[in-house]
Amino acid sequence: MSESRLEARPIAGQATVDLPPAAEPARWSLRRPLRERTWWIVAALLVVGCAGIVVWAKTRPSYDAYGWLVWGYQTLHGHLDLGGAPSWKPLPFLFTVPYALFGHYQMWLWMITAATVSFAGAIFAGRITFRLLDGEDPVRRGPALVAAVFAGLAVLGLEDYMHYILSAQSDPMLVTFVLAAIDMFLIGRYRWTLVLGVLAALGRPEVWPFLGLFGLWAWLKVPRMRWMLIAGAALIAFMWFGIPWITNGRPNISGQLAKLSPRALRSNRVFGTIGRFTELEYLPVWIAALCAVAVAAVRRQLAVLALAAGVVVWVIIEIAFAFHGWPALPRYMFEVAGVSAVLAGVAVGWALIELPRIRVGLPRWTGVPVVAILLLALVPGAVARLRNERKDLRHERGRTHEIALLQTTTDVLGGSRHIRNCGQPVTDVGYVSALAWLYHTNVGSVGGLQQAIEKIELRRPIPKVLFSPLVHGGWAVVPWHTRPSQVARCQALHAEYVLTPGHPGGVLIRH
Repeated sequence: MSESRLEARPIAGQATVDLPPAAEPARWSLRRPLRERTWWIVAALLVVGCAGIVVWAKTRPSYDAYGWLVWGYQTLHGHLDLGGAPSWKPLPFLFTVPYALFGHYQMWLWMITAATVSFAGAIFAGRITFRLLDGEDPVRRGPALVAAVFAGLAVLGLEDYMHYILSAQSDPMLVTFVLAAIDMFLIGRYRWTLVLGVLAALGRPEVWPFLGLFGLWAWLKVPRMRWMLIAGAALIAFMWFGIPWITNGRPNISGQLAKLSPRALRSNRVFGTIGRFTELEYLPVWIAALCAVAVAAVRRQLAVLALAAGVVVWVIIEIAFAFHGWPALPRYMFEVAGVSAVLAGVAVGWALIELPRIRVGLPRWTGVPVVAILLLALVPGAVARLRNERKDLRHERGRTHEIALLQTTTDVLGGSRHIRNCGQPVTDVGYVSALAWLYHTNVGSVGGLQQAIEKIELRRPIPKVLFSPLVHGGWAVVPWHTRPSQVARCQALHAEYVLTPGHPGGVLIRH
């Protein structure tokens, strides 16, 4: 009997019936698993790609990031001290503590994590833009993809964004968490919205009001999430205030240290904060975002208007923080600059989709020249920013080389323990946290060079070991106010570790 006919099978006590033949198993194809696991594959490629970028860039963590690595080491060894810089921030602590189990690989794990999460922000910006433009519609799919790519590149094009990624800072990571939380909310995955929102709230207090509004909504609309909402609020409170209170007896230590920032606005706080925010993106991107808001107001696109309202509220909160005495730095507004990039992407999509429909008879490519003009207007700024990033990369690679020489200098002089036995290590302010991580000590236990000189010359003498970077590479080491009992063993620290032709590893010159 052919497979196309029904097969007759007798059943006990019943008449013969016709049953369909057994289905032939479908042939295995690579296309199906790729389609079903697309985002897992994207995530894996992103991790591998970012690991390669970190190795290629040859940069090292920033001042704050080295301090976060110190927190992880100190916690693992039971003597966490938050009294010194940097200002307490719980989010990196979640990563640097378990990474400390891997010794000196802690730094690489943190840098790869920071880069991977940060670059993912461009992906989530594209996903949100694609969804707001209804990209699943075959007619809209092409323009929506173009708009999604534009939004992702606009996120990566934020001022100094790549610098903060390659120096392993947490601010670009927060952009990803905020955009990912918005994306999860739009597709109805509210538990993931909460998890990502809590992670963002552990990085910036500006997130708290937005997360609170979502919590009230979820408490009423999704009762099964109430235990998660309570746990999330408790975690945020404990991480921000509980840990500083336990370790230092100062629950608001992060706010106290933030008031000491030299970059805080002392006047014109309203327009100064707004100016710092608008400097994050190019002018054509802001114009496109404003066009999207205007069109959304006319068409009553509530999702787009809600995103725009969130941007305004965040900036207002930042202005209030500036009046409170906190610095209101541009990077504290990366998150809403990323949302603005999404709005600009929506404008690009609407230009490609809606302009041909304004008047019957217009060709479908009517919006292409408009988008082309927008892109051409972005070229000069993009070129200038690429030059700045290139210059910054050279500077950061030089800093990386100096940090490596600092480690080598320490090793050839007998190790960190020997140096600390001769006095407090002191160095240029920009290398303080790096030296603290290399020596496994609190950042506050390493003196800044200018502050140390003042203490040495004008106050009671304290044994110190000064590390000064040399102009052509290397370090000069000078023991100061060494105790008489230590002179014999510490005088050998008076030396220079310099780079000379023919000695790529450097030469130690004792004085």
